[in-house]
Amino acid sequence: MTPPIPPTPRKRDGEATRQKLLRAALDLYTTVGFRGTTTPAIAARAGVAEGTIYRHFTSKEHLLNEVYRGAQKWATGIIKEIEEQAHGARASERLQRVARRFFEAAERDPAALRMLLYNASEKGLDDKSREGAREFREGLQQMVASGKSDGLVRPGPADLWASAWLSLIAFAAEKVASREWSADHPHLQLLVDSAWDAVSAKPA
Repeated sequence: MTPPIPPTPRKRDGEATRQKLLRAALDLYTTVGFRGTTTPAIAARAGVAEGTIYRHFTSKEHLLNEVYRGAQKWATGIIKEIEEQAHGARASERLQRVARRFFEAAERDPAALRMLLYNASEKGLDDKSREGAREFREGLQQMVASGKSDGLVRPGPADLWASAWLSLIAFAAEKVASREWSADHPHLQLLVDSAWDAVSAKPA
């Protein structure tokens, strides 16, 4: 059997450059902001000439959509993984696992977590990116809806309670991303509990 032919050095170098540009864009978009980020700044951070950007991407909007979709895909994967691993567990436990994964990510890679929570209505995001955001939100809504069907989540739209839960978790994750708290800070559990209290059915 003939062994597979390894990629040529040129292809490897091209992919490495592409990844550097994506990383630079991610870091700048989540600190300086999309509007404040220029293509020369992206190129400088990636250590390449500005013209190199256009060998891989058509514009800084193209870069934004690539990093945004990557963040949404990552989060959707976490939802699916936890649903498979914790099948049969209560919604509160599965949501807590999601929150903990987000906190760990915020400590490890603040920019990626911030891009996940980037406003999906921002100009520059295309339909494919918004679809990626919808897929993530719908996965979270289904997790909440399963708790609702078990009588554990209060009456009302699952998307409303999923958004309420996520807003508190996002606040906590930003505390970790900004290095104010560590991923094992005791206040995080307080916020995880509060996020569940915000959506859970209360006994009469």
